[in-house]
Amino acid sequence: MSSSSTETLIDVTMPQMGVSVVEGTVVEWKKQPGDWVQADEIIASISTDKIDTDVEAPATGRVQELIVDVGTTVEVGTVLARIATDAKPGEAHRSESDSASAKGTSEAAAALEAAGEAGELQGDTAETHAGTTQRGSQAARRSGNRRYSPVVMRIASEHGIDLEQVEGTGRGGRVRKQDVLAFLENGSAAAEEPPMHIESPYRPDEPAPPKTRKPRIDAPPAAAEAAPAAGGASAPLSRMRQTIGTHMLHSLQTAATCTTVVEADLVRIEAARAGTGFTYLPYIARATIDTLREFPQLNATLEDDTVTTYDGVHLGIAVSLGEGGLIVPIIRDAQELSVEGLARRIKDLAVRARENRLQPDEVRGGSFTITNPGGYGSIIATPVINQPQVAILDTEAVVKRPVVVTDELGNDSIAIRPMTYLCMSWDHRALDGALAAQFLSGLRKKLENWPTT
Repeated sequence: MSSSSTETLIDVTMPQMGVSVVEGTVVEWKKQPGDWVQADEIIASISTDKIDTDVEAPATGRVQELIVDVGTTVEVGTVLARIATDAKPGEAHRSESDSASAKGTSEAAAALEAAGEAGELQGDTAETHAGTTQRGSQAARRSGNRRYSPVVMRIASEHGIDLEQVEGTGRGGRVRKQDVLAFLENGSAAAEEPPMHIESPYRPDEPAPPKTRKPRIDAPPAAAEAAPAAGGASAPLSRMRQTIGTHMLHSLQTAATCTTVVEADLVRIEAARAGTGFTYLPYIARATIDTLREFPQLNATLEDDTVTTYDGVHLGIAVSLGEGGLIVPIIRDAQELSVEGLARRIKDLAVRARENRLQPDEVRGGSFTITNPGGYGSIIATPVINQPQVAILDTEAVVKRPVVVTDELGNDSIAIRPMTYLCMSWDHRALDGALAAQFLSGLRKKLENWPTT
């Protein structure tokens, strides 16, 4: 939310909810032009393809104008309304019964009376509110009595999908974005569950080798080597990928990013998890939480020149949404949870993230993040810091390797152990390399000395 060119006017903008959320739909205006609003009072409700939330007023004043109509889908950062901060309560103002107010009120009433979930519109009405860029094809418009969100209709329109053929897995059989993408991929909603990950949501399948074109016989060697591959194609980045790229680039341009890596022997974690069936992640998360309590400088955020450390560990766990991008739900006060509790919370957050059932408070306010791409088999990485946090831990694949081990008498031997790399990117503005190394060494020590009884 930023100030407009007029000093007394404050912009209300479409908020960012997760790094891959690129747009949102105005579901309802709680205030109309001329209404008085207090700072942090709810002024509108919005819906995105991942989460529904309310928009709070950035300042106290009188609503000057509503710029975006109910049912309209706009990009993150778009100005939705303006508030006049030099106005005073009780003074004369524009009548709430004027045409602009009547228009907003009627649209809000229509949206509220519509059956189904907030932000979902029906048939041609949805296409009209969503704007010309979301007008569906004939196949997409054959909606009958089913209701679809603007995002679902746009994807269907782009790919010529008849939404009547898509099985919905949302509440009441609602067709979600994930259902349409799964149908597009294999004709059903039974898409393979993607792993947790914060970077690009790549798939583990090996890409097909590129086809090459035979050069002309008369072409010189340099031209032959430069010949483009047959069947190639170029396309602009999707809006989701552009948004993720903007956030990642902002982080790299903001933070003095460094990466430190240590290797850890997880033989004791392997023994501990044998009886639980848990993955390595809740054990590493519990050890990370304990280590953050010893090194609170890493359980922190840095905004401008102000570092804020936290008593509680508000742990972000990166979750890949496949083609839907990524999101980082937060486990608040994670220090209060056992390994079993963390395992349940991580699984619950991942499931609800992929079903678009997260609450707004569950995706903001984190103090440290763990990303876990090791399920794809990667062994080392340099993750991008989740701003405004000062560090992010990357957990990689656990691989059995021959290593030198030393017994209690100091004798060395070769043994096969489950080994992993713990990779942490950190902000050199807030931390130094020695502290980062001490943190990772402390984490490794906790993992390698995990109690097995």
